[in-house]
Amino acid sequence: MNALFLREAISSFLKEDLSQGDITSDAIFQPADIGEAVFVAKSPLVCAGVEVAVQVFKTLNPAINCRPFAVDGRQMGVGDNLLEVSGPVLDLLKAERVALNLCQRLCGIATLTSSYVKKVADLPVKIVDTRKTTPGLRHLEKYAVRVGGGHNHRFSLGDGILIKDNHIAAAGSIQQAVKRVKSFAPHTLKIEVEAENLPQVQEAVDCGVDIILLDNMPVSMLKKAVNIVKGSAISEASGGINLQNLRETAETGVDIISIGALTHSAPASDISMRMR
Repeated sequence: MNALFLREAISSFLKEDLSQGDITSDAIFQPADIGEAVFVAKSPLVCAGVEVAVQVFKTLNPAINCRPFAVDGRQMGVGDNLLEVSGPVLDLLKAERVALNLCQRLCGIATLTSSYVKKVADLPVKIVDTRKTTPGLRHLEKYAVRVGGGHNHRFSLGDGILIKDNHIAAAGSIQQAVKRVKSFAPHTLKIEVEAENLPQVQEAVDCGVDIILLDNMPVSMLKKAVNIVKGSAISEASGGINLQNLRETAETGVDIISIGALTHSAPASDISMRMR
């Protein structure tokens, strides 16, 4: 992750939670009160974001001592300690919610991603995320996907060309959309086209695009689509894919399976911060 982005993002998250201070903690504790706390896993999880939590505490007060017990990517069990922090009680409590929110969110994404990756680990297919991320958290959430063993799709609209259904409808055809893109975009960017049916798959192949996104196709159609592509482009399956139909989707021979649920529907892992 970009260190500058992370510092700026964490600062904004802390400002949101502390815009009017912490009236409860300020009423109970003095600046000189010192304490210690530990992050404990209350559900099985793939660890992700412990260093992000560390940065939350360090951003609020660089004097807080942080001792991670887990590295990102490690499987943790119920009752396992992820992180120990010590320092002024006021600062530990002020940073608690932001640190927990981020750690729980990232662990949840890494854990869900890992379950998808493991299900097709013996097949030559990549599990990839989408841009269906929480505004402001995209870089963090895509990092968690990588920790879980997945791969990243585009980070923004400017780092890859993806001609989708609305582009095609407004341009009139895949051929017209691709023609305009090739006359406009730099040669360094690959061109991906979304196809919803077999005629569109053939049209995309005839246009010589680099990647064809096979959108919301049943498995029977996916098999035919992969046969049409025949290695002339990278094939990507997307839409309606879950843990129940993942395996049969991968067995069609697609190169990539992109799943928005990795980031937009991952349940947060259950983690608590306990004062000692």
